Amino acid sequence: MHIASTMATLFWTSIFLWISVESLSSGERSEACPHQKQPAPCEFISRNLCLEFVVEPKTWFQAMSSCEERGGELLQELNSPAKVFLTSIIQERRFSNMTWWMGKRVRVESTNPNLNDRDFSMDSCGYIKLNPLKVLSSDCSKTRGFLCTHRVSSPTSTKKMLLSNNAGKPRLRRRSLKDVASNIEDISELIRLAGPELQRMETTAGEPTRDKQDEFVKYLLAVVKKAQKLSILPDPDEISGIINSSFAILSLSLKKCDLVTEPNPQSLYEKVFEIIELASLLRGQDNPNLSQTVIKHPTGTIYQKAYKTQELNNAVLGSEENGEYIKLPPYSALSSQLENYSDVTAQMTTMSVSPYPSADNISGTVCNLVLSNKGSNIELSNLPEMIEIFLRRSDNSSVANSTFVLEKDTKSVTSFNISDPEVTVIFDVEPSVNASFVVTLSYNSPPNSTYFTNKTVLNQTGGYRWMITPEMFQQNLGIWYVDTRLNSTQELGVTVTVTSHMSKCVYWDTHTGNWSTAGCRVGHKTSPVLTHCMCNHLTLFGSSFFVMPNQVDISRTAELFATVNENYVVLALLCSFFTLYLITLLWACYADRRARSKRKMTLLEDSHPGAQYNYLVCVQTGHRKNAGTSANVTAKLVGSDAESSIHHLTDPDKPVLERGSCDMFFLSTPFPLGEVRHLRLQHDNSGGHPSWYVKKVIIQDLQNHQVFHFFCDCWLSSDRADGMTKKTFNVAKNNEIASFRNIFQTRTLTGFRDEHIWVSIWDPPSRSPFTRAQRVSCCMSLLLCTMAINIAFWNIPEDLNSPELFSLGSLHITQQDFMVAVESAALMFPINILIITIFRSIRPRVVSTSKKDDGIEKTRASAISVPTILKEIEELLYLLSMSPRNKVSGMVGLESAADLGPALQRVHDLIHYMQGESLSDNHLVYCSKFLLAALCHLLMCLEKLDGKHFPSLQDYQDTLSTTNLLVRKAEMVLSSHLANCPLPVRRKKKESTGCRLPWWCVFIGWFLLLSISAISTYFTLLYGFQYGKEKSIKWVMTLGLSLFQSIFILQPLKVIGVAVFFAMLLKPVAVEETEEAEQVLSAQQERCRKYTGRESL
Repeated sequence: MHIASTMATLFWTSIFLWISVESLSSGERSEACPHQKQPAPCEFISRNLCLEFVVEPKTWFQAMSSCEERGGELLQELNSPAKVFLTSIIQERRFSNMTWWMGKRVRVESTNPNLNDRDFSMDSCGYIKLNPLKVLSSDCSKTRGFLCTHRVSSPTSTKKMLLSNNAGKPRLRRRSLKDVASNIEDISELIRLAGPELQRMETTAGEPTRDKQDEFVKYLLAVVKKAQKLSILPDPDEISGIINSSFAILSLSLKKCDLVTEPNPQSLYEKVFEIIELASLLRGQDNPNLSQTVIKHPTGTIYQKAYKTQELNNAVLGSEENGEYIKLPPYSALSSQLENYSDVTAQMTTMSVSPYPSADNISGTVCNLVLSNKGSNIELSNLPEMIEIFLRRSDNSSVANSTFVLEKDTKSVTSFNISDPEVTVIFDVEPSVNASFVVTLSYNSPPNSTYFTNKTVLNQTGGYRWMITPEMFQQNLGIWYVDTRLNSTQELGVTVTVTSHMSKCVYWDTHTGNWSTAGCRVGHKTSPVLTHCMCNHLTLFGSSFFVMPNQVDISRTAELFATVNENYVVLALLCSFFTLYLITLLWACYADRRARSKRKMTLLEDSHPGAQYNYLVCVQTGHRKNAGTSANVTAKLVGSDAESSIHHLTDPDKPVLERGSCDMFFLSTPFPLGEVRHLRLQHDNSGGHPSWYVKKVIIQDLQNHQVFHFFCDCWLSSDRADGMTKKTFNVAKNNEIASFRNIFQTRTLTGFRDEHIWVSIWDPPSRSPFTRAQRVSCCMSLLLCTMAINIAFWNIPEDLNSPELFSLGSLHITQQDFMVAVESAALMFPINILIITIFRSIRPRVVSTSKKDDGIEKTRASAISVPTILKEIEELLYLLSMSPRNKVSGMVGLESAADLGPALQRVHDLIHYMQGESLSDNHLVYCSKFLLAALCHLLMCLEKLDGKHFPSLQDYQDTLSTTNLLVRKAEMVLSSHLANCPLPVRRKKKESTGCRLPWWCVFIGWFLLLSISAISTYFTLLYGFQYGKEKSIKWVMTLGLSLFQSIFILQPLKVIGVAVFFAMLLKPVAVEETEEAEQVLSAQQERCRKYTGRESL
């Protein structure tokens, strides 16, 4: 059994409360329906009325419901034909010793003094005694047989009631409803015509049709609106006729034959209740001095009363004697929303049938509350105190009673089946003496000392009542158990009577067309014969905006952890994850150590120490099988102004050009090459696996930040593809760089290797400061957070009133689902994103190579001789000849000191040419710097030699003075060109350095990671122990599906989605300089200083 309340918004502010049993009775249907069976056997038929004797003993309320289910009602009037029939029953001695329930209020036409209205009181019910024939009253809870009346022909009681209002009036000519509704003065004619129209719809097959019932309601609504607008007060009988007509069309609409296939629109019910509301207000205006206006209608009662706003303080509307009334909260709770009103009319309507058919198990009496001011409805919401609604229960068959004796170490277990997770179970204990009881609730099996969901103590102070609310059921349907036992301090041998019954308070939301429990709960005054509902609003604003997770009692930590022997599922799962984490962490640390040695940027040793124009070359080897090479690879850059020398892409400290690697080489040239147009790659086919698949090469001019892309995507191999080990690649054009294919591939590869936190563990970007060990730990933290939040929100009660936000086939996303996702993301992602951001943004430590460079320079210095000087002069002239602008040719075959003179003369000619250039540019500046550096190194080397290495001392002196002269001239040339064309000041990019964190921030990241992991582990275990073994196993299965979905579906879709987004925007991946480039540049400058013997040039 449950109670439902309905609150309409927009059209009126109202509450509908339903008392329901097991199902919604279809009631009496129109006789025009085909294949309709006779609802009940009739013992007596007279004047279209049949009388049925039902011998089964029932209470008065059960009898009333049973008659309604049979399509009739309790006998309301003991008229002459009925008395004749009952007298014959007495003569035949049939049922002569039994008593029979009648309607509660009966007026008897007989003059028998024993049959009068004084026998009936408001809290008693009437019954008939046959021998002798007598009408009496008694307690409604007693059981008797009952008399049901049924109509056997079409005219309805509504028709009789309508016609009785106009019995003494002359008959008018035949007019249509449409004609009458146009004239406000024809209300009586409209009511007269309503009867035959209702009779026609009831007796005609297929009626009422949608158009006919809408037309009928439309005309009634037009009449009452006109009357209200023109302040016309119709006759009270006419108002009663309008109200009865409204309920009659509503009743017909609910009983039509095609109700299942053609359900009534919600607007029909809203318009009918608007008619009832307006008509009742007109009736109240007719007699404003009455304390409360009561209007009877065929299916219930309307209570109406006018208040000053201050009089609403704890106001009661309705009939407390009949058990149907509403009690408003104190005026202080209403004042904020009623401060703009001085007068308020409160209207309460009760109905015996549901105005909103639905699939919910709802039937019984309905209560509708309207607050209005001058015809305008007042909406109330989010009241600080509850509105109390009381309605009688028409059936208490679901009440369970049991009596037993409790002694020491004995208990009683009560079970009940929960088929609706929103019901409240009222558990009452009535002891024979004052005692205290411990009651424990559990699901699926009786509770014990370690397995239970809730526990409390019942005593006299609390009224021996336990309200088991829907939150305690946690959406679990099935058998629940309540264990009752004496408190340890109580005496033995206590006789206990336990009573339990179920109730539910819901309301009808006109926005969604569904029943909802939001904002309403079952009150503590609920009993088997009376339902008490408490609601804090008359609207649904914000009812399901925030979704609370399942509750867990932290104070029970020790108690819950003590159940580990009975429920080890979650603990075993966590142990498995931690074991896997430790194994993966050990491997990650080993892989990081290997990757650290490969991470450094390579300063090419074959770059001339005096060259000052720098390029950063990024070579990406493909991920294909055996894509890496063991051969010696060389590269040559061909620009629009000059070419570079051939450079060997090797590093003595680490392997390069391995499968999937991204190797960075720092290359220096004596002068700018202009725009790099071609790239020549070649290898010597040496080693065990010389074949090399080169994916892409990116060259960045570190002076002007120009970037040149070379899309290679081919094999350099003698036995693969075209069999070539030497190839020249052209620079990619802008449309190729910004193509969808290139951006999508680059973004997808970068996303999976860096952004996909799970996949990036195995193959992270080689140059990322975010190590594998940190990635593994972040994955573990994310996993533990996911588990904690998942188990906290797992299997929360579904809010059926939550509006649907998205629907696609069988996929339905409600506001509750959306809010759970938002709350989960708010709990999980900020802290984890912060941890990941810290690890990504920490400035990496770069190993200094100064000691190594010192060793190299010492080797150079210790090996100075005339042949080495000749070789360096030869290299100098070769490098200078790589640019056509220098107009100098190289020299080969320098064998003796005598060859130094001609070589220096060529250098002198170049300096003379550069002196004559009046327009300075970067080429002249960098070329003069290169010349100055080379001549300074040559002068330093000559000074370390003595004359014995030359043919004569004079030759040595001449060479030394010539070199010294060339150094001074080179200085003047450099100064002149620098004055006219100063070099741009190299500046660091703000984007690359502004978000970098100091190295010690890594400890903050680890502290946050360990803290959030420990907290998540604690709450996961706590929830797991609270759920029990069976629910934990179900949760683990749900978690597995969730993790699979996240790792293999959502994360890849995110990566691909981001890649598609940027590809659609045609936004290539930016090439940023790293701090390592700055470090290598410093190393190269230090190398130049040692090479020249000067601090600066």
